[in-house]
Amino acid sequence: MKLVTRFELAAKNENELHAYLREAFNELARSEPDTHQRRNALASIENIQNELASRAPCP
Repeated sequence: MKLVTRFELAAKNENELHAYLREAFNELARSEPDTHQRRNALASIENIQNELASRAPCP
């Protein structure tokens, strides 16, 4: 899986972000331990979650 950066995610809407999150999670589930694909999937998930959190309304 290609690493998805915060820069790329900034231009996406929430529906697209959730689709990216699902894709990254599925890639994580398919990946073998200690592989480049697994590290990219984990980093992408973190980036997507951070982008979604930055858009959430503050209490």
